[in-house]
Amino acid sequence: MDPILIAEAAINGILLGGVLALLALGLNLIFGVVDIVWIAYVELVMLGMYAVYWLVTTYAWPVWLAGAASVVLVAVLGVLVHLLIISPILSSPPVNQLLATGGLLFFLQSFATFLWATDHRSLRLALPILDVFGMFLSFARLLAFAVSLLAMLGLYLFLTRTYIGTAIRAVSQDREAMALMGVDTRTVYLVTSAVGGAMAGLAGALLIIQYSVHPHFGAAFGPLTFMICVLGGLGNMFGAVVASLLMSEVISIGGIITSTEMAYVVAFVIFIVAIFVRPEGILGRRE
Repeated sequence: MDPILIAEAAINGILLGGVLALLALGLNLIFGVVDIVWIAYVELVMLGMYAVYWLVTTYAWPVWLAGAASVVLVAVLGVLVHLLIISPILSSPPVNQLLATGGLLFFLQSFATFLWATDHRSLRLALPILDVFGMFLSFARLLAFAVSLLAMLGLYLFLTRTYIGTAIRAVSQDREAMALMGVDTRTVYLVTSAVGGAMAGLAGALLIIQYSVHPHFGAAFGPLTFMICVLGGLGNMFGAVVASLLMSEVISIGGIITSTEMAYVVAFVIFIVAIFVRPEGILGRRE
């Protein structure tokens, strides 16, 4: 294989891993605090992508402003999902919680199909392809990676430098003890859902400049996002980043060496083997 081609695939894998890490961090944050896996999380990303698409193409908003609107919109949706669906079932068995969020997934897919049909829609932005030492790199992916890094840094500072961030980390470690100490867990849950939703909205804004959006967009990124969360360790933020980079590299380089389909097969085989060896995830804590 051409080493330039392999190097290009490796760099593209890192750039893709940045956005995947953003998705996994949002989902892991919600699971770590609220202790519920939002099956419909990537469907919120899909709604954020549609928001940016319609604001840009119909109302001629600048892409950056439409992206900011997507962040706010999906953050509000995250709060509504918690209030209307998650909060009433917090004390229910896990299977009921999965069924509820799974039902939300099918509702959002069907609702999006009803409103916008199954057409694939893209922004068609005139973003350049950069030639770097013989490697062709997408400026859209470079931009998305840079914004993802800034968002992850912002999330880290929020969780470690603010009072509510400290409360979120404390509740994720022992919610019962924090409730006994007077921490308003309801407020912590709402803020967590809003932050997780905001990250989904930002991911949607970064993905719409690279991919087309359609009602079943979640079928492409949803399973991969959940696989990354489990592989890194559910609720483990650093593990999500490591797993994102690992899976994106396997898919990107494997797609060059063999085919994209075989690369996904290899990624799932690695996932299955890793879970057999470490069921708690590669960086998860052993019970």
